[in-house]
Amino acid sequence: MSAEQSQVLGWAHINNKLCRDFIFTDFSNAFAFMTQVALLAEKADHHPNWSNVYNRVTIELTSHDAGNTVTAKDLAMAQAINALAP
Repeated sequence: MSAEQSQVLGWAHINNKLCRDFIFTDFSNAFAFMTQVALLAEKADHHPNWSNVYNRVTIELTSHDAGNTVTAKDLAMAQAINALAP
């Protein structure tokens, strides 16, 4: 995947990962977003590396089964996550 594709999505391509921070008004909204992403990830069988501190959710996407590199599966997941973001 090219850097241009990831930039269009609002994700940075860093160290073979798509990375993005999402900022919410408070912890409850951040956690609600994480719940939605968790359901999406489970359905797609493609789980992110992520963390949450108060109102910030940091997500990293990479395909472990493809040698920890960004694949079309990561791009599709990034697009699906973007659709959930406010």
